Amino acid sequence: MSTKRQRTQYSALSGVNAFLSSGEKKISEKSNSTIPIESIRLPHRQPRRYFDPAKMEKLTQSVKEYGILEPLLVRSLADGKYELVAGERRYRAAKEAGLEEVPISIRDLDDAQALQIALLENLQREDLNPVEETEGLLDLLSITLQTSREEIISTLNIAAHARRKGEQIADNVIRKNLDEIEKVFTLVGTLSPESFRTNRLPLLNLPGEVLEALRTGQLEYTKARAIAKLKEPKQRQQFLKRAIAENLSLTQIREEIKRNLSSPAEPLDFNRRFSKIEQTIRRKGILKDVEKRREIDNLLRSLESLIGES
Repeated sequence: MSTKRQRTQYSALSGVNAFLSSGEKKISEKSNSTIPIESIRLPHRQPRRYFDPAKMEKLTQSVKEYGILEPLLVRSLADGKYELVAGERRYRAAKEAGLEEVPISIRDLDDAQALQIALLENLQREDLNPVEETEGLLDLLSITLQTSREEIISTLNIAAHARRKGEQIADNVIRKNLDEIEKVFTLVGTLSPESFRTNRLPLLNLPGEVLEALRTGQLEYTKARAIAKLKEPKQRQQFLKRAIAENLSLTQIREEIKRNLSSPAEPLDFNRRFSKIEQTIRRKGILKDVEKRREIDNLLRSLESLIGES
């Protein structure tokens, strides 16, 4: 049975509203109104970095026809302007559609609360890709627990180790952090903490160009993991471009990678190995050792014989 939870089938702002009205975090709504779109500023730290052009075009056409149906969530700034908290896609579509005014809902939020809501809204998108989900969840957990990404990952690993051993976690701080982590995953409503640890965190170890292709929606998760098996950077980058351009299937990718991994080293690889051997011999002064010099001489004679030189 899969450990992935079903994505909640309602507006992303449902999770945001749950956050706004939950327990001690309850945040008062100051007002709803319509304001000039030029009065809204984007935050310095924006969780979402990639917007699919085709989907943005579709949303822009919808905004032109029907306007913005759900108010943008904003907070007041000292200079009388407003900072966008949730609804960046609608904000961008409204600007592109030429709207001069947009509906807003104003909330009294501090910096941490504003970022938590922005992350939460982003995490509950239907088109969220695995990289954005992984990075967004880590950021949301870090803010909620007021600790680093590394500490979050360490806590998840400690919990997994304890489960495998059938042991109880004695540390009260770790137990409390695990409870908070579980609450965040319940609020987001997608993955379980363990599924996140085993299926999402490994993504962060993918090579940079593969990770970026996955983040921008050019490549599926399974294809990205397969291509990452190519360890030679230039070869991997070239194959990545081809896989995207030709829309290779996962089966095609796996078969070609299998052939590449089982084939002899490329000439460039041989050149690099020969050069490294020569550098190592000089650096370590190996030729000063009579016995090693004799062994190297024998190996060179064998190589010369193999290629027909004497």
